[in-house]
Amino acid sequence: MTTYKGINGFAVQSVATDPSPLDEGQVWYNNASYAFKLAAVTTSGTWASGGSLNTARQTIMGTGTQTAAIAFGGFGAFPSPTTNASELYDGTSWTNGPNLATAVAVGVGTGTQTAALGAGGYTSIAPQVFASTAQIYNGTSWTTITSLPSVRAASGAAGTQTAALIFGGNTPGNVLIATTNKWDGTSWTSTGSLGTARTTMGTGTQTAALAMSGDTGPSKTTAVESFNGTSWSPDSTLPTATSNAGTATQGTQTAALIFGGSGFLTTTQYYDGASWSNQGALSTGRRLLAGAGTNSSALGFGGYTSPGITGVTEEFTGPGSPVTQTITTS
Repeated sequence: MTTYKGINGFAVQSVATDPSPLDEGQVWYNNASYAFKLAAVTTSGTWASGGSLNTARQTIMGTGTQTAAIAFGGFGAFPSPTTNASELYDGTSWTNGPNLATAVAVGVGTGTQTAALGAGGYTSIAPQVFASTAQIYNGTSWTTITSLPSVRAASGAAGTQTAALIFGGNTPGNVLIATTNKWDGTSWTSTGSLGTARTTMGTGTQTAALAMSGDTGPSKTTAVESFNGTSWSPDSTLPTATSNAGTATQGTQTAALIFGGSGFLTTTQYYDGASWSNQGALSTGRRLLAGAGTNSSALGFGGYTSPGITGVTEEFTGPGSPVTQTITTS
């Protein structure tokens, strides 16, 4: 009789804990759960439930990875004030972190859990007061840094705490802008403007960023633009127009993810550097949410859904990622 060892040259390994990282096709026996298991590959990205935020909120900001994220700012049910609260995610649950130096909502976040940058937004929702505030987190506390050259909200962001890019957004009088500013860790400078003035979502680095979709005033757009360190140019368009969506903040110009958005969308749009495709839907359709991670391992949290604000967190595993499956032997 043909055996696994006869085919592969080695026997199935018996372990008490599932191995990590996984290799596609890997088979093992988990002697703690008494089950044979297989490392398969996902054909489509999927979302799974994560630990909920301690404080439900919308227009929240965030950044980091799926297992080390930070959520900060936002506000609750309108017209509640903006909050200075921040929370830290460890891959399972959120814990309360240090407060922001300035309470803000509808701003942007970039960087990592222990080296985050937040900028712009509103310091007050009712009445609406725009901010140019910028602040950084060092893993212990938030500190105010040099303000943006001008006030703005609902912008896109990319990069790190010391090499960031902020682009597009809304300004007083609902005037949309295409302005792009670079941060070098000390000061902000102007660089090439977006081709289309709009609110937008962003990802990538300071010299290789993506501006994705957003609101142009009359309507939402499918437009995507890429930045080369100096100027913006049109890129592959999204399948579905969206605004007020979440994004994988650690994505790149050739590996991006955008999800949810106005209209309580559950849509997940995945970019592989050549084209966009729709992946598995969010369980909770929402807008004004935040995100973290990459297009293969992302996090979506908070936002506004029907009938109100939410603290729901969902974890995304992208297509082509190894996943553990139990082999049925009877």
